[in-house]
Amino acid sequence: MPADQASTIWVPVCCERVMRCNMFKKVGGGAYAALVCSVCNKAIMLEQEPLANAGKFGEGSNILTLIGSPKPPITERRKPVAESSSDDPTL
Repeated sequence: MPADQASTIWVPVCCERVMRCNMFKKVGGGAYAALVCSVCNKAIMLEQEPLANAGKFGEGSNILTLIGSPKPPITERRKPVAESSSDDPTL
């Protein structure tokens, strides 16, 4: 990527808020995480896998590197008017 292009990141959003990330250690070692919506309490579980297993998830799958914060910002994250449509389920 050329240095003059801005980088972008994916941000997990639910109910117009950034989801909180809770990380936990397993008793036998390792860890897992949960993305949690502070409004509706929806949770998405994330488990660690060795990077060497990245090719075993099938063609077209994406691997995400998690950057999380235990306390998301209070501000709402609305889509720009140009990107929204009446059939968009994420509004």
